[in-house]
Amino acid sequence: QLQLVESGGGLVQPGGSLRLSCAVSGFTLPYNAIGWFRQAPGKEREGVSCVSSRGSSSYYADSVKGRFTISRDNAKNTVHLQMNSLKPEDTAVYYCAAMFRCSGAIIPSSRHYWGQGTQVTVSS
Repeated sequence: QLQLVESGGGLVQPGGSLRLSCAVSGFTLPYNAIGWFRQAPGKEREGVSCVSSRGSSSYYADSVKGRFTISRDNAKNTVHLQMNSLKPEDTAVYYCAAMFRCSGAIIPSSRHYWGQGTQVTVSS
């Protein structure tokens, strides 16, 4: 059975960095990509970034371009989200999800297979 477990969240000051990890285990087909999403209190879940199964393509939301970097280590079945220059508005629960495909439209969907999430708080 597919399982995704996020880790690496925490409290960080504005301008700081965090590295989130998504450990993937189990049978991954038919999913071909991994995405990161986030949901702030009182707001809808939004797409942050995604990467294809071989890591050959990746996409980012405009709000995180130039600050966040997604990568995957297929040997370790792990996808990372390096977050730099964090802002208070990045505060949210971050979720990783298995997706059918990674494209420029990183849209949350009930068709994704979701992890449980990890809290990221950016505050002084």
